[in-house]
Amino acid sequence: MQTYTYRPTGPVCSRRISFSIEDGRLHNVSFVGGCDGNLKAIGKLVEGADAKEIAAILRGNDCGGRGTSCADQLARAVEEALAEGA
Repeated sequence: MQTYTYRPTGPVCSRRISFSIEDGRLHNVSFVGGCDGNLKAIGKLVEGADAKEIAAILRGNDCGGRGTSCADQLARAVEEALAEGA
């Protein structure tokens, strides 16, 4: 199982996103910083889900007109990991 760490860019509250991908599925998604309860919920909701599908669902999610969000940053992180061959 490959583990990835991503540093969000743009005006988001989380400072780091970590996750694993195994057989195209997301595992152990966690955030440092941000809205703790909401981000823990995202981690639970995406556990074991298809990484490509989750990236497509979360991509473009906006937080307060910032143009991005912690969920959007997770999508970007997953897309990068998949492009690297995850």
